[in-house]
Amino acid sequence: MTEMAVIFGLSGPRLTAAEKAFFRDANPWAFILFARNIETPDQVRALTASLRNCVGRDCLIFIDQEGGRVQRLRPPYWNDYPSPGIVAQNYTNLPAATRRAVYLHHRLIAADLRKIGINADCAPVLDIPVKGADPIISDRALGDNPAQVSDLGQAAMAGLMTGGVAPVIKHIPGHGRATVDSHKSLPRLTNWLTTLAGTDFKPFKALQHAPMAMTAHILVEALDQKRPVTISKKAIGHIRKIMKYDGLLMTDDLDMKALSGGLKSLTEKSLNAGCDVALQCSGKLPAMVEIAKGARALYGDAKARAEIAQLCGEDPREFDYEAGLSEYLSLLPNEAVAA
Repeated sequence: MTEMAVIFGLSGPRLTAAEKAFFRDANPWAFILFARNIETPDQVRALTASLRNCVGRDCLIFIDQEGGRVQRLRPPYWNDYPSPGIVAQNYTNLPAATRRAVYLHHRLIAADLRKIGINADCAPVLDIPVKGADPIISDRALGDNPAQVSDLGQAAMAGLMTGGVAPVIKHIPGHGRATVDSHKSLPRLTNWLTTLAGTDFKPFKALQHAPMAMTAHILVEALDQKRPVTISKKAIGHIRKIMKYDGLLMTDDLDMKALSGGLKSLTEKSLNAGCDVALQCSGKLPAMVEIAKGARALYGDAKARAEIAQLCGEDPREFDYEAGLSEYLSLLPNEAVAA
């Protein structure tokens, strides 16, 4: 049975009977976990095994584990990592040490994830925040200029992939200028294309070899004056043809308020626009049913991209966790919260 071009969340720390039946029938390509799904390491291991049992294969299971404000795994069972922005703040004076710190930050996170059956992380953030923008990105960013974000984004991706965790660069083509939070309403960028191409778009073009990218729910007038990126053929065409990104393109959560319309329609529009996979995070079964109604099987280029992304979540290289953690802590800026 061919996988459906969707990634689903789930309601709680254990699968319900209804979820098991639905996932077996729908056969989503992958799953994503949130804090509501997390209790203990043993519980998460059992949950990830149950999800894979539902679909009968070693599928990707995603999580948002960046550090700082965005980390679903937290103490007492997991490290409390500082935000990527804090880890990156000494880059100008200490580029090599900062690059190593960013690598270890993500290599340690990858080790944490692999131990509990998670093999994909929605990181790194390549957005470049600007003064006056909504704080939704802020210290999640790896810097405030394209060269630094591109360099440290490569280090972050290397840390995840050597740890057997598939990375997702986000939020393509760039969310840093948004003046509103796309969880709440639709941001609109009115900047000239030349401005965006010389700043916001640059890290994504530099990391065009990334196996997966997540779309930004923003309206970029220079690309499409009517439709947000996620449902815009023009914007997705620019990402594919001009920015040269040919990895798997997944939507941000289709439940976010930036997008209007029913979930079935939004799923159809995003896939028809050129996204490969639709993401729905709420864990609410009626919403998942609507997404399934609008989705389709993975095929063609989308299926090939999905297979390559899957390979990036294969077995990790050997890693001395305690030595890596010790080195990481030694490289952190003084202001960082100790892991």
